[in-house]
Amino acid sequence: MATAEDVRRIALGLPGTTEKPAWGRPTFRVGGKIFASLGDDAWMGVKCPKEERAELIAAEPGKFFLGEGHDDNYAWLRVRLAALTGDDELSAILTDSWRQAAPRKLLDAHPDPGA
Repeated sequence: MATAEDVRRIALGLPGTTEKPAWGRPTFRVGGKIFASLGDDAWMGVKCPKEERAELIAAEPGKFFLGEGHDDNYAWLRVRLAALTGDDELSAILTDSWRQAAPRKLLDAHPDPGA
């Protein structure tokens, strides 16, 4: 089971990442853009293309969900930390989200940031 501290450790290990509170929650940013946030000790939010969310939620509804009303208009998905199988899965999700927010120069300099 992943914890909020695991999210923090892995997110801050990605190149150019900073932590900054917003809306009373920790958020993780790259190039000034949020790519992950901690809702509490139970879930995190990550960037996810809108067209991919329904498939992820349908495949694993115990792991992925949307915040009622709020997430409808954003390329964002929530992940239940207790449903994650370990650091590898958490790292893959955070790295994918990081890639969606990172500036091109940072992406070019770090083609495999989670390795």
